[in-house]
Amino acid sequence: MIPFTPAVDTHAHVFDRGCRLIEGRRYTPGFEAPAARYVEVLDRAGVRHGVLVQPSFLGTDNACLLAGLRAYPGTLRGVAVVAPEIQDAELEAMDAAGVRGIRYNLIGLDPATVAGPEVRALTRRVSARGWLIEVQVTGAALAGVLDVLTADAGTVVVDHFGKPGTAAPEADPGFRKLIEFGPGGPVWVKLSAPYRLGGLDPAPYAAAFLGHFGPERLLWGSDWPWTQHEAATSYGECVEQIGGWLGEDADIHARFDRASRALYGFAD
Repeated sequence: MIPFTPAVDTHAHVFDRGCRLIEGRRYTPGFEAPAARYVEVLDRAGVRHGVLVQPSFLGTDNACLLAGLRAYPGTLRGVAVVAPEIQDAELEAMDAAGVRGIRYNLIGLDPATVAGPEVRALTRRVSARGWLIEVQVTGAALAGVLDVLTADAGTVVVDHFGKPGTAAPEADPGFRKLIEFGPGGPVWVKLSAPYRLGGLDPAPYAAAFLGHFGPERLLWGSDWPWTQHEAATSYGECVEQIGGWLGEDADIHARFDRASRALYGFAD
């Protein structure tokens, strides 16, 4: 197989002991994962760029994420978590730092949250800036969430294969909804964190998404540092996985990288 190293890792988290953890969090990290360490990991692997995604346990305090972006402006971009009442001036400062989207993590929450008037107004506000909307939700609830988000947003990124719940893609309601969108549509699927799929084999999903969308609406993320699954994988294994999922076609590799760079605003 031709070795493939993707240009952009679109899903990683950074945090240190100075970060403020929210009350009621599902998880408390027992280690640090600073931006400097993540950039070292990228450099060793030969991955040129990374995207920092705000983890749920930090809530809407994006200070660690923004510090990382400002320290490595040519290397990193960010996806933040913000409150609906956030002021435009704060969004502008985030944009200048390298934030290119916001995330709705609906695991453990009512998926109908995205349909509330305040959240829909936020979706429209950030989408008007050219930012993307990233969402993590189970496949069982994905269809309804996408109906709402695609009505308000120009670009929607779906985390972790759409969090399917069945071994066969065609039996999963989230997958069936995703393939309603074409390769030129508003929805992107992130091939990331297969260990968060409850033991499901990600390979049939990767193949089905590639066959339907082509590489232009697919993304790869390492999910570094694999919170709650720290022993499940390594960065090298994550890179090898995306090479296996995409196959050996150099044209597919180039189209995949070109699309990822463009989405997050990295120069070729």
